[in-house]
Amino acid sequence: MQNFLRGAGWEDRGVTIDRDRDAEGRARNARPRDALGRPLPHDAAGEERAPEGVVRTPAETLAQAQALLDEGRPFHAHEVLEDAWKSCPEAERQLWRGLAQLAVGLTHAMRGNARGAATLLERGAGNLAGYADDAPHGIDVAGLVAWARTAAEDRRPPRLRA
Repeated sequence: MQNFLRGAGWEDRGVTIDRDRDAEGRARNARPRDALGRPLPHDAAGEERAPEGVVRTPAETLAQAQALLDEGRPFHAHEVLEDAWKSCPEAERQLWRGLAQLAVGLTHAMRGNARGAATLLERGAGNLAGYADDAPHGIDVAGLVAWARTAAEDRRPPRLRA
């Protein structure tokens, strides 16, 4: 895509073409972020970010994500939950995906994006609902689904475990 944009006049419109890339060539944004994940200027201090691609036990994931939620950092909690989603057994994929979506929904709510919050919270609740009868890892699935379906305006962090 970079070659397509080069020479097409995008540079004249203020569009940055060069992007941070990882070793595999995937786009990575190395800009610092605020507590809600919004990009800051390159020279800003920003919030410390959770390292990506870390494989944690479910208990470690839940504890770290809960601590981040309690600190008002749902964007960063989402990154921790996303690592679990990407590395978990197939049978738990929707569970971890749903938890990550709840964190993103809370991020949108805290940013003032009520519509985005409602969409992500409902999507997360839908992904979690199938685990309500046999909730793994002590996760309060029923409580989280109920919270998500009423939480777009309530910006308090959810409790991942009962």
